[in-house]
Amino acid sequence: MSSSVPPSSVPPSSVPPSSCDCFVSLPPASLASVVLFGKNSDRPRDEVQEIVFRPAGSHPPGSKLKCTYIEVEQVAETLAVLLSRPAWLWGAEMGANEKGVCIGNEAVWTKEPVTEGEALLGMDLVRLALERAPSAQQAVQVITDLLGRYGQGGSCREDPEPLIYHNTFLLCDRSEAYVLETAGPYWAAERIVEGARNLSNQLSISVCPWREHPQLRSHALQQGWWDGQGDFNFSAVYSLEKQPVRMEAAKLRYGAGQELLRMQAGHITVKSMLNILRDKKSGICMDSGGFRTTASMVSVLPRSPDVPCIHLLTATPDPSRSVYKPFIFGPHVTQVPWVLSPSFGEHDPTQQIPRFQTQVDRRHDLYRQHQGALEACKANKEAEETLRKKQLKLEDENLHWVDTILDPSDSADPVGGSDMFLICVEKELELYKGIGEKQCTHTEV
Repeated sequence: MSSSVPPSSVPPSSVPPSSCDCFVSLPPASLASVVLFGKNSDRPRDEVQEIVFRPAGSHPPGSKLKCTYIEVEQVAETLAVLLSRPAWLWGAEMGANEKGVCIGNEAVWTKEPVTEGEALLGMDLVRLALERAPSAQQAVQVITDLLGRYGQGGSCREDPEPLIYHNTFLLCDRSEAYVLETAGPYWAAERIVEGARNLSNQLSISVCPWREHPQLRSHALQQGWWDGQGDFNFSAVYSLEKQPVRMEAAKLRYGAGQELLRMQAGHITVKSMLNILRDKKSGICMDSGGFRTTASMVSVLPRSPDVPCIHLLTATPDPSRSVYKPFIFGPHVTQVPWVLSPSFGEHDPTQQIPRFQTQVDRRHDLYRQHQGALEACKANKEAEETLRKKQLKLEDENLHWVDTILDPSDSADPVGGSDMFLICVEKELELYKGIGEKQCTHTEV
């Protein structure tokens, strides 16, 4: 049986909690007739995120599915998915499916205590919803159903010292978005049909949720968190009265994110979202306390079903020093090997009991080359600037392709039916080739 951990000890002071930021913009906040999704995944600084593509699949009746820690019932049909995930686990920090659904999760601590027993991670719930839900609204249903059946729990980092948290989620598709916030088995959801919204590691749904757990209010009454009088404010009732220190910092990021969205309301574009996710001053692009932004993602979901959704991913840490590369679901898409981490099978420390007693090298090729190039240029400011200019030149070429695809008056395929993400990864690898093996010298762009 799972044992409860008192909220006052979660997270322990020796384990700084992870932090993330999610954003969504719908018309009229978006300049064009698109929904824009963005997320920075802030994780332990040496953790590697890989980019995983899984095609749609059919599964026999009675099939079981092994997630990070536990098995769940498999469904008959699963959708094709694109995942940005910590390489040691099954789920995903963020991702999209072939139907244009995007989801990102965030860590949260509430008055409802976390438990030490292994269950579904929030990241498992992200992937399960992407595989099973053709719309954002159905994804909310998938997550709440699984939460009720299997619960959430288990360590969320690859380390003998556990890091356990509950989750909030930002979900969107071509037409609308949802915020789903949880406290143990309890939850509340908010529907968003216009404007912009962000999340930063705290409960943010206040009064009049779109939907809620049937016992959400009665449980709060039983615990003495709410007196039953007046409006029920979910975030006020379920939030910890004394937040962990790092979560207090999340309030500042949340406010900064709101302000960045407000300043650009009506004019938010792909580049706007990239700039928000690269913002160092606000802490949205972060590197502190042993944590940093280990991967980033932006998705463009056109309202018109005739225009494909486009997903841009870094696959490398620190978006301010990375290149966003576009991915489009299609018949020619395959797994790009250079952003896939090595597999260790039964010898993986995640599969050993007790878990996480040893470390393995999970770096994929793009991660190695990216980090090697940055390290080689580290002591040379001119070389750093030259490398960044070359990265941005590559990214500008990628964004030109995105603009071409989104332009309804331009029917040209900029890559002739090829795998766009594969091409962009290969171009980036070519840029870094050799830089990490010798001292980086200045070259004109």
